[in-house]
Amino acid sequence: MQAIKDFIFTEQDFDHIRGLVKRHTGIHLTEAKKDMVYSRLSRRLRTLGLARFSEYCALLDQDGSDELNNFINSITTNLTAFFREEHHFRYLAQTLLPQLREKKAAQRRLRVWSAGCSTGEEPYSIAMVIRETLADVDQWDVKILATDLDSNVLDRARSGIYDADRLQGLPERRRRRWFRKGRGENAGKVKVVAELQRMITFKRLNLLHEWPFRGPFDFIFCRNVVIYFDKDTQRRLFDRYAEVLPHGGHLFIGHSETLFKVCDRFRLIGQTIYQKVC
Repeated sequence: MQAIKDFIFTEQDFDHIRGLVKRHTGIHLTEAKKDMVYSRLSRRLRTLGLARFSEYCALLDQDGSDELNNFINSITTNLTAFFREEHHFRYLAQTLLPQLREKKAAQRRLRVWSAGCSTGEEPYSIAMVIRETLADVDQWDVKILATDLDSNVLDRARSGIYDADRLQGLPERRRRRWFRKGRGENAGKVKVVAELQRMITFKRLNLLHEWPFRGPFDFIFCRNVVIYFDKDTQRRLFDRYAEVLPHGGHLFIGHSETLFKVCDRFRLIGQTIYQKVC
């Protein structure tokens, strides 16, 4: 028996919301996501004191609605971990950074983009590997740009504060070097050390809108982001990534993603690791 729902949610409401999500985020919601949409947005209806989704849709349609940001934050998915898909960081430490250290020995300048950074575990993991690999990193000009559409997760990322259990699986040497334990009311929490935080700039960015930078970036991480986009949107996005990478620049994507028959400006050189060729 189907559970009785608290709010009226028609097929027309769902189609309207799907259109808004596609227009504002590029994410393509299938029919299978209807229950997920109801679950996430019903919290907003409850907070706003609304009885039906049609009222919520009308609110979102108002010009300059303050609710639009909450809407986007509710829909976007944020699943991440320190050193998730560890083979990428192994390649970074063992192959790419040594190559860049030699190639850029004169200018000592490194630019990195973590696109879809969520709560920050990815860019902090990149920063750890850079500091562990480049012994003279303090003599380098290193900047990591970390962007996401969700302003709430960016606030958490910027703070650098995490529940201690988020470090499970990290070697003890990394825990000791890169995190500080909280005390008193912060017991059970850890904070990323300041030297990592200084390397990263967190910014809100919609990947489908104009980018306020031109690059070039030495490498880009964009993992488990394009799975929510249709193929045409993926093609445009990967082409734009190619434009802000130099020839030979690297692009890291998620384990369930591929550039096969999507973009021919990169060649596959490892497990979901691509290099720009044109």
